[in-house]
Amino acid sequence: MSENMEQFLELSVSPLIPSLPDDVTLDIVARVPRSHYPTLSLVSKKFRKLIASPKLYKRRSQLGITQHRVYALLRNRNTGDCRFYILHRKLNSRNRLVIVRSLPPVSSRGSFVSVGSKVYVFNDVDALCIDCASHTVQPIPDMPQRFSATPMPSKVANVIDGKVYLIGDSRFTFDGGMSWSKTVMVLDAETQVWEPAMIKEDMWVGALWSDAVVMEDKICMKGHRNANSFVYEPKEKKWELMDEVLNSKDWSRWSVVHGLEEFLASECAQSKWPNTVKCGEKKLALFFPKKHDGKEVICYAEIALERRQGGEVWGKLESCDVVIEDGGLFDVVKCVAVTV
Repeated sequence: MSENMEQFLELSVSPLIPSLPDDVTLDIVARVPRSHYPTLSLVSKKFRKLIASPKLYKRRSQLGITQHRVYALLRNRNTGDCRFYILHRKLNSRNRLVIVRSLPPVSSRGSFVSVGSKVYVFNDVDALCIDCASHTVQPIPDMPQRFSATPMPSKVANVIDGKVYLIGDSRFTFDGGMSWSKTVMVLDAETQVWEPAMIKEDMWVGALWSDAVVMEDKICMKGHRNANSFVYEPKEKKWELMDEVLNSKDWSRWSVVHGLEEFLASECAQSKWPNTVKCGEKKLALFFPKKHDGKEVICYAEIALERRQGGEVWGKLESCDVVIEDGGLFDVVKCVAVTV
């Protein structure tokens, strides 16, 4: 064996930190804040491999030191492409949105939902799973035939107890005519197994849903017209019409969060549909466009939530940064938060 080959083999099995076993190094790196990982990955090829390893993020989860990461899906008005951007939290500096180039463009008409460190993307006729620890993409296996064979023009996705609920309209031909049904498909995020689809035939309560939220383990869907809004109850597997409270202005969520009236009036005046996502148990992340120094930009704000005596929810603005300077080029389609 040549001397060069021996040196190569010695380097290939050498520990990450010469004085420490690799499992100890793994525990040390797992405790380092996630924001420092881009810098650590520049130390060596071995560190770069460790930073991208699922083993590292599994260990972080075991240690209970996961962090929330926020992503925004931006549509380029010139090209029409929709790409994922990650929020970079910089020390002693303002936050920035940076494109994740390893992730492919997705449809702006898709539905997006996060479970743990993964984002599930349901496009018109296919579905993807994005691992936000490694920024890799895999197709979701064994997609039910009804979803893959018949595009659903309107669909929403939500999560309850680690299960992804995909609800949409399906149209089919019956006795020479066209009919509609509501289809509910459930994916167990842990086992990656689909449950049998639940189909309610001849049901048309309206498509073009503008939003969906989970309240008391029920999926509440609001159409662009209040008459089209309804609730799906997974345990009983049934639909109900929304009551007056859910059909009221309270749906906007902001109307029931006190203490933000001045901020919303001044900062979000141009944004009729600000994109919000829950980021942890007591925090909301918010993206919105605004005019800044004579040009259109995209801003990001973090709002701490507090439930006070009597049940009222109060919000306090913690930070607000310009995260995209050329805001006139982009539309914010969706934002999601994951834990890594």
